[in-house]
Amino acid sequence: MATCAVALAAAAASRPTAPTNFTSAASLRAAAAKPARSAARDAASCRPSAPPRNTPPLPASLVPAQPFFRPMEPRVFDDDDPVVRAPRPLGDRLHGAGSTSSGSIAVALSTHCEYSSLPRDATHENFAVLVHARAPGSGGAAISDAPPRARAPLDLVTVLDVSGSMVGSKLALLKQAMGFVVESLSPADRLCVVSFSSGANRLMRLARMSEPDGGKVLAKCAVESLAAGGGTNIGAALRKAAKVLDDRLHRNAVASVILLSDGQDTYTVPRRGRDADYDALVPPSFAYTGAGDRSVPVHTFGFGTDHDAAAMHTIAEATGGTFSFIENEADIQDAFAQCIGGLLSVAVQELRVDVACANTGVRVRSVSSGCYRSRIDVDGRSASIDVGELYADEERRFLLLMDVPRARVTSDVTHLMQVSCAYRDMATGLATNVGGEDAVVLRPSQAASLERSAEVERERVRLEATDGIAAARAAAERAAYDEAVEILRKGQRAVARSAAARAGDSICVELSRDLQEMRARVADRRRYELSGRAYVLAGLSSHAQQRATSRQMSGDGETARRRAEAGRGTTPMSMASLSYVTPAMMEMLDRSRRSRELTSKERRRSANY
Repeated sequence: MATCAVALAAAAASRPTAPTNFTSAASLRAAAAKPARSAARDAASCRPSAPPRNTPPLPASLVPAQPFFRPMEPRVFDDDDPVVRAPRPLGDRLHGAGSTSSGSIAVALSTHCEYSSLPRDATHENFAVLVHARAPGSGGAAISDAPPRARAPLDLVTVLDVSGSMVGSKLALLKQAMGFVVESLSPADRLCVVSFSSGANRLMRLARMSEPDGGKVLAKCAVESLAAGGGTNIGAALRKAAKVLDDRLHRNAVASVILLSDGQDTYTVPRRGRDADYDALVPPSFAYTGAGDRSVPVHTFGFGTDHDAAAMHTIAEATGGTFSFIENEADIQDAFAQCIGGLLSVAVQELRVDVACANTGVRVRSVSSGCYRSRIDVDGRSASIDVGELYADEERRFLLLMDVPRARVTSDVTHLMQVSCAYRDMATGLATNVGGEDAVVLRPSQAASLERSAEVERERVRLEATDGIAAARAAAERAAYDEAVEILRKGQRAVARSAAARAGDSICVELSRDLQEMRARVADRRRYELSGRAYVLAGLSSHAQQRATSRQMSGDGETARRRAEAGRGTTPMSMASLSYVTPAMMEMLDRSRRSRELTSKERRRSANY
């Protein structure tokens, strides 16, 4: 314990004391005083407080679980470590703001028309055009020996449930998972740990994950101090996390919150079900307006089968985050790893996709954009979609329905629309504009055989299936479980009958399996309350964001348990989520599995001695 205190005091005392861009003399004075205050807090925080003298001990069952790591919280959380501002490479400085990029280092835009040709003398209403955007990969430029693209450092606040239900193996697994998160962060990333039960505590300042004597020591000490006991106050925990990020003196370009809970808030939202006001759990500064410059996303994790999935999904949806369902508690580290893999590979921010009709008679009727806000001008001549952040190699697909007029007698082709996008490149920090390929349809004089685009067909099937999942969830919430099963059965049949599925499209095959899994989980009240609601909501979150979430198929449950008992890895995602997993997420998942296997081997080796 004393070693921990000395190390933390040394780490605090060695922090940089001259952060840049202070705006006032008062800020300079406060910055000068911070190291001493932080060192004293960090050193004191690792010392257990002595019990009052002449006081008889309480029975063990009545002693509240109090972690020894309890620093005094300042009134304002402006004690965060200065950020690392790496110099921009010379090649990046040669390009001014607003430059146009091309090649693999830029967002790639493409379009796919429902049909490649339409008869020249025919009009077509609700003609589908798919707009596809893909973020640049982490590998950088097209040159094979080019260095990896720089990534933006992360400000991460982990909000961890330590209520009484977390006692035992749950808390041990949480500590192991958090240890992996700490080790995965670089010296430029900053981490703050908030724990909550009946109340919420900031266990450490927002500190850079430097080593060996810096923020990682502080973070590991904070994690090891976690002790279970008390109720579940999610609202207080999120308000604490919001204060950490709102009050910080410095800001990394990427910021996020990870919230894990295995219980139900009874403080901010005492009533559950349809009458519950889950929006009250979301602090105002976290509310997502739908714009491209979104607020800090809260990625929520429902741990086990007793959490409030509706609350966790609402929090994620309201902030632009994702909701994951960790049914098998042993998979918590893999679930965190998948999320961290994305957060540590943010390639694009403030992405906005713009569409302009090229032909005077073409009009945009609708845009299917999931949770992303879209706008269509009054005359239908242009539209835009606010996407926000994209991880490296991450993709987004948006289906537009358009009115296509007759073509002139002399016209062999109709230019439907031009597509472009604007965003901030996280590797360079520059505002960037990229043009994509125009959507064009051929106009032969006579009708030709029409073959629908596989890309358009796949997206149409996905959107219809997502609508069916939402309808099934609504039916299950009314206790109409047979109706929910029938909706999902029809959806599964529609997917199976689609041309994409018949052609063996892997995404459609995975989607069909996911719908079948949902049918089993909404079949009756017991199964729906136990896991169906959480599984369905995690699926809706994934499809609305077009981003991977963690959830296990029940068919894999027994296999997962056997593999966990044998010390081997499990399968943390449903097949549907695999459609959205990026290479960076998969790499972090592989690291997590190797780490768990190594830990299991070491434990078995120790047990044999």
